[in-house]
Amino acid sequence: MKPGSRDKAYPVLISGTELAELKKLTWSMAEAFGLDRRIEEYKGQRPIGLYRWDLECLLEVIEMELHEMEARPGRASRKYLTLKALHDRLSELCAKAFADLEDHTR
Repeated sequence: MKPGSRDKAYPVLISGTELAELKKLTWSMAEAFGLDRRIEEYKGQRPIGLYRWDLECLLEVIEMELHEMEARPGRASRKYLTLKALHDRLSELCAKAFADLEDHTR
């Protein structure tokens, strides 16, 4: 998807174990218009600019993984806690992106 003139990229730094766990989930981003490739190539050294639809996709992918992990024992595992923390950060950023969108449409 090509961003329009009013679409804003939101910078977010994802590194360390958060990035490692996110990269394991790129297989489920196949229909995300290159987001899977961007995440695979991302090194976590500088913030990556994510658009509103990128944030939504990442949240969906992480939520699916978290729900799967909740169905299995070991919910308090390091992987679960890492993905939950990333989900919470991206969720806040996504809420900001949609608030900004509403401000522009008024």
